[in-house]
Amino acid sequence: MLHDTPLIATIVGGLSLAFVLGVIAQKLRISPLVGYLLAGVVVGPFTPGFVADIALAQELAELGVILLMFGVGLHFSLKDLLSVRAIAIPGAVAQIAVATLLGLGLGRMLGWSVPGGLVFGLSLSVASTVVLLRAVQERRLIETERGRIAVGWLIVEDLAMVLALVLLPALGGLLSSANATPGLTPLALLTALGITLGKVVAFIALMLIVGRRLIPRLLEYVALSGSRELFRLALLTIALGVAFGAAKLFDVSFALGAFFGGLVLSESELSHDAAEDSLPLRDAFAVHFFVSVGMLFNPMTLLRDPLPVVGTLLIIVLGKSVAAFLIVVAFRHLVTTALTVSASLAQIGEFSFILAGLGVDLQLLPEQGRDLVLAGAILSILMYPLVFAGIGWIELRLTGPGDRTRIVPAAAPRSDSAIAERPSTTALKDHSVLVGYGRVGSVVGTALMARGEPFVVIEDSDSIVVRLRENGIEAFMGNGVKADILAAANVAEARRLFVAVPNPFEAGQIVERARVLNPNLKIVARAHSESDVEHLTRVGADAVIMGEREIARGMIEQSFS
Repeated sequence: MLHDTPLIATIVGGLSLAFVLGVIAQKLRISPLVGYLLAGVVVGPFTPGFVADIALAQELAELGVILLMFGVGLHFSLKDLLSVRAIAIPGAVAQIAVATLLGLGLGRMLGWSVPGGLVFGLSLSVASTVVLLRAVQERRLIETERGRIAVGWLIVEDLAMVLALVLLPALGGLLSSANATPGLTPLALLTALGITLGKVVAFIALMLIVGRRLIPRLLEYVALSGSRELFRLALLTIALGVAFGAAKLFDVSFALGAFFGGLVLSESELSHDAAEDSLPLRDAFAVHFFVSVGMLFNPMTLLRDPLPVVGTLLIIVLGKSVAAFLIVVAFRHLVTTALTVSASLAQIGEFSFILAGLGVDLQLLPEQGRDLVLAGAILSILMYPLVFAGIGWIELRLTGPGDRTRIVPAAAPRSDSAIAERPSTTALKDHSVLVGYGRVGSVVGTALMARGEPFVVIEDSDSIVVRLRENGIEAFMGNGVKADILAAANVAEARRLFVAVPNPFEAGQIVERARVLNPNLKIVARAHSESDVEHLTRVGADAVIMGEREIARGMIEQSFS
């Protein structure tokens, strides 16, 4: 006997079709995201055949958002977050204002009220958490200066949207005569704003003061039990529990709650294991997010309102991106950083749907506005891979075939200019090349200096490169996977290569490409697990150092010395 199982049907139908269309998209050399979105359109209510449960699909998508933001928090630290506040806070606020005004202008052209235009513009101003994070993770930018700015910018946008969702009903009463709320005064509005800000501050303080001590200890206690199953269950409990508690007790979004859950765990020694164990679930539920977006899209909108759809898409892809680019450059960051941040924001997602839906419920935004938001979301996500490809092409056109990181704004400070003026290729030969100058790489660099060994550094953090060059160390800013960066460091004539980046897949690509350039190169890499050691050895590393193994070896040597 068959039972009515909408949850199972939604999971099986959504994932199965997403897999099939994702494979087809990959074969056609386009992003699998396109396949996931089209899978949502196929199982949605606006196309014939099987129709999945939209409400359930969106709840599954929320799980993906929670797990993804938890994973991002694991790769961050409070220091990283605070390091980009000077650009992320004013930048995000200014970009939201620009996008909102552009949306208001388009809304007025379509004959909507001012409140409707403001809600529409606000819906277009915030980027999708899932889409942005997937993009920076796939391009290995999450731990770079550019990646930190993009994620910090996203966090500020999320906070702004939390405030907007709380204040919009109250503002609706003031702005719309049809929805006038008796007794609503500016004082009441300020009170609502104060309460919301107070809840957000209370949540952040609770996580940084209490959660920062309690959550790592809880996970360490579970790890001592030796049960991998309990460890993974603890991770899910922390991620989902903190996100749910943040939403219910503090009116903070699931995404923001999960991010701070990961953030307070990032300083634990178990953060790498936590990130690795939660990855499969993050990927599976993230697919459901794209399927749920596709389900909301009515293809008839493209035929019914072609010009408004184009206008909406231009605001999302061009208006927001240009504004973000100019803001980042105005803060005297590298043009490559500005290009990456502007490309990251060239889409909209989950908060946009919530805001548009609330605007329609409050009778501020016409239903046409919600349809345009949905059309703009799915089209901008479909175009997202092309936007990043276009950014790469622009960088190449600006800088030529040499180092892509030399472009800086005209008013850049002296330290950034130092990066711009360096030679395209080092003059060193028979030297060492050090890729990554974090906790491990900096120790290697100090040892090389103590030995008087000539070396150059490849690092993708602007601030670290500036500091190294100020200290007289030759450093190239960029990803060590890039052929032009390896050429600039003269890997072909180097004696040694130290790969100190933590990501094993990125490290493997660097090792593989360096081995092709220089078959006689002595390559030493770092690893976190036995599988990492096998992978790096297979692609060409001469020696791979695993931290746990070296600790064990040191313990044995000390005990028998």
